[in-house]
Amino acid sequence: MNITFLGAAGEVTGSCFLVENEHVRFLVDCGMFQGLGSADKNRDALNFDVSGLDFTLLTHAHIDHSGLLPLLVAKGFDGPIFTTRASCDLLEVMLLDSAHIQEKDAEWARERKRRGETLRDPDSVEPIYTVAEARHSLRQLHGVGYDVEVRPHPAVKVRFRDAGHILGSAILEVWLETEGTTRKLVFSGDLGQPGHPLMNDPAPVEHADYLIVESTYGNRLHKPLRETTEELVDAINDTLAQRRGNILIPAFAVGRTQDMLFILSDLAADGRLISKPRIFVDSPMAKAATEITLRHHRLLDEEARHFMQDLRANHRTPLPITFTETVDDSKAINRVSGGAIIIAASGMCDAGRIKHHLRNNLARDENSVIFVGFQAQGTLGRRLVDGAKEVRLFGEDVPVRARIYTIGGLSAHADQAALMDWLSRFSRPPRQCFVVHGEAETAQLFTDKIRADLGWDAQTPQAGKRYALA
Repeated sequence: MNITFLGAAGEVTGSCFLVENEHVRFLVDCGMFQGLGSADKNRDALNFDVSGLDFTLLTHAHIDHSGLLPLLVAKGFDGPIFTTRASCDLLEVMLLDSAHIQEKDAEWARERKRRGETLRDPDSVEPIYTVAEARHSLRQLHGVGYDVEVRPHPAVKVRFRDAGHILGSAILEVWLETEGTTRKLVFSGDLGQPGHPLMNDPAPVEHADYLIVESTYGNRLHKPLRETTEELVDAINDTLAQRRGNILIPAFAVGRTQDMLFILSDLAADGRLISKPRIFVDSPMAKAATEITLRHHRLLDEEARHFMQDLRANHRTPLPITFTETVDDSKAINRVSGGAIIIAASGMCDAGRIKHHLRNNLARDENSVIFVGFQAQGTLGRRLVDGAKEVRLFGEDVPVRARIYTIGGLSAHADQAALMDWLSRFSRPPRQCFVVHGEAETAQLFTDKIRADLGWDAQTPQAGKRYALA
């Protein structure tokens, strides 16, 4: 039995693992790479005979785990894609949106080429996949429930467990018959932070022969929720009440946006906000994802279920929330000079409507940008977090005068302590533990901690390398 790490090895994005033995070949996740140099990596991904795959398993719907599924299908994979039912619903929105963005980017690249500009990426005149290809890939989705065993192949049994990261996110327990015995592989996917708004805590797993675990925040601890909330309240009140500016919150349309609506409404209900801001959710995908969350509210924790029921009942919430629909609705937000919280995708600022709002708000020192999620290396969000004084947006150099806040305690990813607590619940050490989905230095540091604290055989795999599992 072998596993090949096609992505998320020494980096955070592009999650994709190929598992194969004498009976079966399958993928776990099929994600897009994000950040500097990602276009070439996405085009070069999946350069093997995908038609020989028996099936694909998907941990959750975030694009860095799911975004290359349409390319996989376009290259010849015609097997089933198993994921949770909530993830199926989210993918119908997210993959079509991803394809639409790529088609628009390719159209823009062709226009620039027509004007005689030299393109940094000559291949950018063609999308990685089209809306039609994304729509075709959706036909191969098979939705399953949590804690239900499924048989995607006679030699494989799979169980999806709640990962507590976003709606529908799952830990995968995979039992694989190989060479006359059965081995158990566990893929953590992205694990949520215990006590996180909306989501349940990650389900514990008792054992694995081979474990593939994420390490996004494997090198740090999140601030306690109370301290984090104080930090958020201070940033909001300073910006809106004292400086009378606007706040931009770059947020993934799925998960992070719904978290922020819950948190902001809770703060307003408790009287923590000096002024009553207008909230604009400027993302059609976020609106659709919120509606999907309402449909699957039983997957949320108890407090979040009550909030979602209030939101469903004619949007009876402590704050006025406006979901934009059209491009004109989005442009109209630019006329709001102060008192607004604008939540828009993408969460790392590399695409979507947030880039337009950054262009219109970064140069004003009364405004703020609040980052509430991980910013991968090479992304615009990372450059802002790292203190860039100027950024380039739509061909313009935009000075950064707005205040930049990073509030890591709101992350949907488990921190080092939460990751170690989840690992400590295993009844015995796995034969091997592979640490993935973390920047190279972070993954190595977390690997060393697993070795030192738990005494496990842990390693950070190399990208593209095939590992034999005994």
